[in-house]
Amino acid sequence: METRNIFDNLSCIDHRYSLSESSVFKELSECISESAAIRSCAKAEAALVKAHLFVRGELTPQVEDLLDNTASQIDPEEVYKEEEKTQHNIRALVNVMKTKVPPQIAPLVHLGATSVDILDTALSMRIKEAVQKVVLPELKGLEGHLCSIAEREAETPQVGRTHGQHAVPITFGWTVAEFVSRLGKSIIEIEALSNRLKGKLSGPVGAYNGMSMIVKDPEEFEKLYLKFLGLEASEYSNQLVEPEYLLRLLLECNVAFGIIANLADDLRNLQRSEIGEVFEYFSSTQVGSSTMPQKRNPWNSEHVKSLWKAMSPRVLTFYMDQISEHQRDLTNSASQRFITDYITGFTMAVSRMKKIISGLQADRKNMERNLSDSGGKVKGGVLAEPAYILLGEEGINDAHEVIRKITLEAEKSGKTFFEVLKTHTEAFKMITDRIKKLGIPDAEGFFSDPARYRGLAAKKSRRIAKKYAELMEKK
Repeated sequence: METRNIFDNLSCIDHRYSLSESSVFKELSECISESAAIRSCAKAEAALVKAHLFVRGELTPQVEDLLDNTASQIDPEEVYKEEEKTQHNIRALVNVMKTKVPPQIAPLVHLGATSVDILDTALSMRIKEAVQKVVLPELKGLEGHLCSIAEREAETPQVGRTHGQHAVPITFGWTVAEFVSRLGKSIIEIEALSNRLKGKLSGPVGAYNGMSMIVKDPEEFEKLYLKFLGLEASEYSNQLVEPEYLLRLLLECNVAFGIIANLADDLRNLQRSEIGEVFEYFSSTQVGSSTMPQKRNPWNSEHVKSLWKAMSPRVLTFYMDQISEHQRDLTNSASQRFITDYITGFTMAVSRMKKIISGLQADRKNMERNLSDSGGKVKGGVLAEPAYILLGEEGINDAHEVIRKITLEAEKSGKTFFEVLKTHTEAFKMITDRIKKLGIPDAEGFFSDPARYRGLAAKKSRRIAKKYAELMEKK
């Protein structure tokens, strides 16, 4: 077979990303490439022959090995050449397989099946294999790194942000714990959904017409066929397996993709020059700009989001493939082939994010500086919230207004929030008395250090990191 230079390929997946994410590309290629697609169909055809022979009492280990070897060694080029004659992909495969097995077995190849009994079953096999052998290990690897950071940085003070503005203090571990929790749940769901993919052997309209001419119980025969392939039967099928099994899996993959893109965006922003709270690994030979030698662009995070932009809209096509006229039409025959592109793009983004996170470091000094300077025009203004709450707890009805005026006074004078708060002796005493009742040490100095006001950020960061680290090990 003629080998094409990869730089002559049209898809960037097959040249640029096959090189930059070579390990993932190779692993996925073994599961969902065109060669893998043809061989998975051959494996389904072999399983059908096994089922026929088993029912007849003629299936031996030797014959089973022969059928497995035949399926695994089918030459895609030979099948494609045959398809030029038949103009039908499954009939071409059947014709080729019949020449590869003993004459007494050949009549059983494809006997009682329709094309989609093979195609949909083989698709479920491929997607399940790709998800469980490649996608999930990459996702769990990423989740593991996130858990490590959430634990490691559980106590690292950081200013929280809402609407792009400084809010109240948190920790960097808490920032990361968000993605640990969101992605962790999605990983668990992806794994469960991959195990629910179904196959079929129910004929052209799903009513088992053909198989009823061969066996007394077509549904039991279907179960036997699918057992050889590690699948269960769709509860209902016309010519197609119910599309929602695959649709739900792809949608959950897109949920995970969105979470990862969100993480990439946050990390990109935290690397801004004026923020500088995290930094990606940057090799000694790496170049950040073609003209500005000093730059270290967060291009890996940007790359992940860019892949999401390219792949996420394909969800619309997944929804459109839900619809097939009556018992089946062919309007999904081309669009469904691009599922492999989506899974590949998604997995490459996960792989890239895993590399980012494995080398990600917090700039604790910058985090401390930003937190110290936080509060917009009022240094330490992020502590206005606890002051208002504590004053309200002391029974002051307009506590919010009292503290708002103190922040305005601090803004006008250029003093810190703490400095101005102390001058309001009555309010300050009421607030510090309330802090003492809570058992918090150094009540008078509480407002001098924003890092002290971080709620349960550190505690919950550790708890979430521990929970999902353990769940990833179990799965």
